[in-house]
Amino acid sequence: MSRLRSAVQKGKTVALENTEVIKSSNKKKSKHAIKEEEPSETEASSYHFFHDPSEICLFRSQLLQWYDQNKRELPWRTLALTEPDVNIRTYAVWVSEIMLQQTQVATVIDYYNRWMKRWATVEKLAAATLEEVNQMWAGLGYYSRGRRLHEGAQKVVSELNGEMPKTTAGLLKQLPGVGRYTAGAIGSIALGQVTGAVDGNVIRVLCRVRAIGADSSSPTVTDALWKIADTLVDRERPGDFNQAMMELGARVCTPKSPLCSQCPIQSHCHAFRKVSIKQEIDSKRLLSKLASNLNNSVPDIENCLAGDGCNLCLSEDWDPQLGVQNYPRKPVKKAPRAEQTLTCIVERKRDGEEMEYLLTQRPSKGLLAGMWELPSMLLEADVSESRYKSLICDMMQKRLDASLDTHSVQFVGEVVHIFSHIHQTYIVFSVRVSDWSDRKREQKTCWLSKSALHEAAVSTGVKKIMKLYESSSKADIKEKKRKPSPEKRSNKIKKAKVCCY
Repeated sequence: MSRLRSAVQKGKTVALENTEVIKSSNKKKSKHAIKEEEPSETEASSYHFFHDPSEICLFRSQLLQWYDQNKRELPWRTLALTEPDVNIRTYAVWVSEIMLQQTQVATVIDYYNRWMKRWATVEKLAAATLEEVNQMWAGLGYYSRGRRLHEGAQKVVSELNGEMPKTTAGLLKQLPGVGRYTAGAIGSIALGQVTGAVDGNVIRVLCRVRAIGADSSSPTVTDALWKIADTLVDRERPGDFNQAMMELGARVCTPKSPLCSQCPIQSHCHAFRKVSIKQEIDSKRLLSKLASNLNNSVPDIENCLAGDGCNLCLSEDWDPQLGVQNYPRKPVKKAPRAEQTLTCIVERKRDGEEMEYLLTQRPSKGLLAGMWELPSMLLEADVSESRYKSLICDMMQKRLDASLDTHSVQFVGEVVHIFSHIHQTYIVFSVRVSDWSDRKREQKTCWLSKSALHEAAVSTGVKKIMKLYESSSKADIKEKKRKPSPEKRSNKIKKAKVCCY
């Protein structure tokens, strides 16, 4: 533990240097761009920032006290606290932060534990194949994250002599897929760097605490939030402070139904104060108090003095039904584009062997890069349903060098799978083949048994398709068992006729 404290202390001594590096990189922007992005004194008032040292000190102590009493025990937190080797510690936090991007903590825990058991160091990950990484990542989503981790590990080993970067600026510059937040989180948690870390949870907390209602994704708001985060971060416990902010946003200051009564920093929250005073005013009015007495009995709502000229304030009217959820206001998300993909489940069975299914490997770049999938093709918008079977036959002719009859291709059903930016509908058919060629082709293919397929590096969409196929196959078998043979049906009809007469 003494080595850990020493490493953390060293991290603090380079914090100012690290901050200057980031600032200097930001200065490379043109003066014109800086004027457009950074809020001026007239555009954003001090109302949205922290200036009082005593308030900042109280904010830190209240938040950290709550965190110490309420934090969840998570494997990456335990490792960050107990691992004396700074290289392993930095690698472990890096893995956790990449996995946690747009993924819930409960989902990540099992993946993280399996990952660290198999690849406990950056050297071990670098020695793995991309296919092994994809297989381990299967089902976690956003598959490019696993690929970037693998690329980053190989870069650390080949270009940095196996040494993880030791500063936030180094992490940001040298690791693929590491942005400002991830670098700040790794730097503060693993290296003791005094820097903020602004993720989705922290954005929500800070927007409510400082009543920031403008578009939270805009450059102006982003810069303001990082300025606030860097002001607030505790100099002695930067990693714990940043994790406390994230924990608060995840468990108390939630997107919907926030638990304001349990918030340790409630007294610093402009949004909570605004809601409380508005409720008090409304209550007085309901009790038919004279309007002249209201000003004496109810405190004024603290507002931004810049008024309509502030580019951090709400640009829309206050919604009393939302309360503190007025902050932050997010822009309407662009609807995901709709796509249809024709997919074929191709199965074969050799004598004395299990049923096998054909898979093809996706390209090394783009969506689901390097993952295995069922033979598929993206449909054009003007393709009619009557052509589906012939398209399947043409696709399989190229891949198997075997001609198929459209009558052998059976419709299975449709599967909808939502990516972050694509609403994908898989139109699924199946076919059994007995004659095929295993010669080499441009696209890598393989035949896998049912159990091997589920263990392979396949996406959740493929697993959904196979689940549909398995359930439809079972339904067909039951239906066949229920239906009597033509001969039996004929006898039943004859008997029925005899009985009637």
